[in-house]
Amino acid sequence: MSIADAYDSNDGVGLAQLVASGQLKPSELLDEAIARSDVRNAEFNAIVDRFDDKARAQIDAGRGSRGPLWGVPFVLKDLYADYEGTRLTNGSRSWADHVSTGTSYAVDRFLDAGLITFARTNSPEFGLSTTTENVLHGPARNPWNTNHTTGGSSGGSGAAVAAGIVPIAHATDGGGSIRIPASCNGLVGLKPTRARTPSGPPVGEGWAGMSIGHVVCHTVRDSAAVLDATHGVAPGGPYAAPEPSGRFTDAVGREPGPLRIGWTTVGRPDVTVDAEVAAGVAATAAALEGLGHDVFEQSLASVDWSAFGHAFGIITSTGVGADIAARAAATGVEPSTDILEPMSLLQTERSAAITGIEYLQAVQTIHRLGRDNAALWESFDVLVCPTLPNPPAELGTLTGPLETVAEWGPRLIDSTAFTGLFNATGQPAISLPLAMSDSGLPIGIQLVGRFGDEETLLTVAAQLEQAMPWADRRA
Repeated sequence: MSIADAYDSNDGVGLAQLVASGQLKPSELLDEAIARSDVRNAEFNAIVDRFDDKARAQIDAGRGSRGPLWGVPFVLKDLYADYEGTRLTNGSRSWADHVSTGTSYAVDRFLDAGLITFARTNSPEFGLSTTTENVLHGPARNPWNTNHTTGGSSGGSGAAVAAGIVPIAHATDGGGSIRIPASCNGLVGLKPTRARTPSGPPVGEGWAGMSIGHVVCHTVRDSAAVLDATHGVAPGGPYAAPEPSGRFTDAVGREPGPLRIGWTTVGRPDVTVDAEVAAGVAATAAALEGLGHDVFEQSLASVDWSAFGHAFGIITSTGVGADIAARAAATGVEPSTDILEPMSLLQTERSAAITGIEYLQAVQTIHRLGRDNAALWESFDVLVCPTLPNPPAELGTLTGPLETVAEWGPRLIDSTAFTGLFNATGQPAISLPLAMSDSGLPIGIQLVGRFGDEETLLTVAAQLEQAMPWADRRA
């Protein structure tokens, strides 16, 4: 089997096994990833920076050679993921010349796991959008149809995996930014429990704990393997997720027994779900019932959607505004349309008007929502719902000039209708590529578990991977 064939027919765990058995070398896999990036990235604009020599030096030094994913090519999202000596722009002209002087805890764990890290992927400015279209780097394009969005904010990572450049890519999620690109690109995307993976060292949490990092990939076992290698509180972390009962990879393929599984296509009252998306949810529910689970329709009417939306807006606006203010203080360059995009400027204006009391009240609100959902989930184990209300939108639908924010802003917010709540509550949620639109675009279906219970999610996800396989469905 050629290296190219092995690369296409294996997930990350499979490639690591071939390296461990001596059938492939890390340098051969890196060369394959670099060659694919050279050929394919011009079409998809998934990768915005490369540091091939740094990756070769990692192999030569053997960093991660004892890790479970040694030799697997990997890319970092261009958003608050410091890797010493590499450019980090956060998708913004205001950060275009920034070079990291240290390495994030999460990146250290990726390296120690053996992931050979050679590039950064496209991200919207400050991760503020559910589409990856920024002024600095230009739009990432969906490998399934280049006229459509890759999602955001981990859209470059989603495109890099869907295009076959890498099997696994770094992603982060503050309102859906792992799950939405997974849905748009036909991938697996797990948002872990709050604080399951580390932030920092510059910060202890992102967006009051709503933001969390992990990966997008093709298989459930890859997601579990990376989580095994990277989870756990960082030094000085403000809080930690509950300890799992064992390895996350052990949950993949485990027989869960009959579970109580609710499903819904009704979330926020003002959002309409596309018929093809609703059909995908119904088909998933039927498959789970066929697997022996107790499946029933579950209402989310008890969720205080208005309070959630208000609190989410205050927390995200304050977080982005603080970052922009810190950058302005460091560079001496004031925020303006010369270096910032419309949504970022809007957040700057909003954050300036938010009081400390309002911010604290918003944090208290998301904590209350977490307790409310914990009580709701006592009556079932897993919820099945859409990831996105619609198939991937056309490029340009969710962005535009400052004058039209009132038009495209609500559409952008609508795209988080089924994802953002679980950032606020801290629950684990996974998007699986279980449906396709008639136009040939992927549709992700979301599974949501109890706080701290990724293991049940991974077990059910692995069941669906067998019952409704997607391995042969590639862009």
